[in-house]
Amino acid sequence: MAKTKRAAGKRNGEAAPRKRERKDTRPQEIVAAAFEEFVSHGYAATRLEDVAARARVSKGLPYLYFKTKEELFKAVVRSVISPIFDAMRERMLTTEMSCEAFLKGPFLAFIQELVGSRRVLIARLLIAEGHKHPELTGFYYEQVIAKGRETLQAFIDRGVARGEFRATPLRDFPQLIIAPALMAVVWRALFERHHHLDTDALLKTHIDLLLDAIRAPGAPAPAGSGGAP
Repeated sequence: MAKTKRAAGKRNGEAAPRKRERKDTRPQEIVAAAFEEFVSHGYAATRLEDVAARARVSKGLPYLYFKTKEELFKAVVRSVISPIFDAMRERMLTTEMSCEAFLKGPFLAFIQELVGSRRVLIARLLIAEGHKHPELTGFYYEQVIAKGRETLQAFIDRGVARGEFRATPLRDFPQLIIAPALMAVVWRALFERHHHLDTDALLKTHIDLLLDAIRAPGAPAPAGSGGAP
């Protein structure tokens, strides 16, 4: 009998850390489930109780961590979108590669992967529903777009300062660097079933043409990506 109680106590002792660990990870589980609900059903049609069901938690638990659906959407952006963009911005601002080599290498690989990833479905959601929810587009602009625009401008400025790029109006319109990626997202969503678009080749062509347009006279054109980042 005593042996049985000790065994039961041991099992309970092992279960307690697992229970605490599950409790600690529940916010992340809820955010992951919310991402799936948002990209599957859109913002308006997503309900917190459906998020709870997907996360396999009680119906009211999401409200404990996220008071509103808007807060939950913002948590999804912070968790799923912001980290990868923050990492790329940091690489752009600190790389020792030439600006041209970086654009042809790490940056091109980044936008090619992004267009084919499920993360881009958040951008598609905002395109479809953002006009009804300016608080969401405003948040996304501050968290992702504005920071990206500033980073691209700083990157262009560095290329000019190094004598790699000519001073051009691209500095005022850095959106042009990323615009074909957005077009590729729209094409995949609306027209891919009618005509296949090789988005990897499209984005590579864009970077090549862009560099041809802004390369400073006399600046060498790297034969490849310039090596590992």
